[in-house]
Amino acid sequence: MEGCENGARGHAGCGGATGDDNGRPLDAEFYPRMSTLPTPPDSDATRFVLVNVSHAGNVGAAARAMKVMGFRDLVLVAPRHADVLQQPQAAAMASGARDVLDGARVVPALADALVGMQVVCATAMTPRDFGPPVFGPRERLPMLARDGVSVAFLFGSERVGLSNDDVYRCHLCLSLPTAPDFGSLNLAQAVQLIAYEWRQALGGFDVLPRTPDPEIADAAEVQAALAHWQDVLQAIGFLDSAAPKRLMPRLNQLLNRAQLRREEVHILRGIARAAGRRVRG
Repeated sequence: MEGCENGARGHAGCGGATGDDNGRPLDAEFYPRMSTLPTPPDSDATRFVLVNVSHAGNVGAAARAMKVMGFRDLVLVAPRHADVLQQPQAAAMASGARDVLDGARVVPALADALVGMQVVCATAMTPRDFGPPVFGPRERLPMLARDGVSVAFLFGSERVGLSNDDVYRCHLCLSLPTAPDFGSLNLAQAVQLIAYEWRQALGGFDVLPRTPDPEIADAAEVQAALAHWQDVLQAIGFLDSAAPKRLMPRLNQLLNRAQLRREEVHILRGIARAAGRRVRG
């Protein structure tokens, strides 16, 4: 994935199997066979690898993006600054994910970062001569999740992205669908999107409500409110008791559709009470 300073240019993602140790291509039949491999423990099943990263802020932001999706295994390959994990900007941008930074490793070569990983996904533009097949995350990640294999996601440097040789190591390329005329993503943004899509493929997290379930008013409370309103509507001259027609049944249906909460019934009755006092002096 070509990159711009402090960002990643082009569609994020690239991955596909280019060949085995004997140079034979690994086609689609490769993927079902992966399910026979031993399933690694969850803590070791996902790894995010940043290759030749330059900016400490991007490292910290990537750590935060990982942690919010429940991932912690971060490896830096030959970063521009050897102390990038200790730089203040990294800690500042991590914003609560300092534990991910503290657990991150720095290795000299990509091969060291991929130890123990069964499938390697590049986030890059595919080289023009040949390379691994390209998929959208939602097209391929659910299959990898079902296979239960360990997965490494590779991200290139902000300026030039992944090298062709790095891409050739990968089993597949993940491409984030972006606007045709502008596909530039910041490195940490790309990490966040891939982390989110992978977490969703793995089953996602439950959305926890922040407010208690409402107490819906029962039928008796609704009928009492209607009786109260009927008295007030007659008092103000809106309802003719001699010819009520279907006003009250229609109001009854309206309140049934509204599924009023108890406090809302109290509000309606409070309005009726105030209006009644005003009318009657």
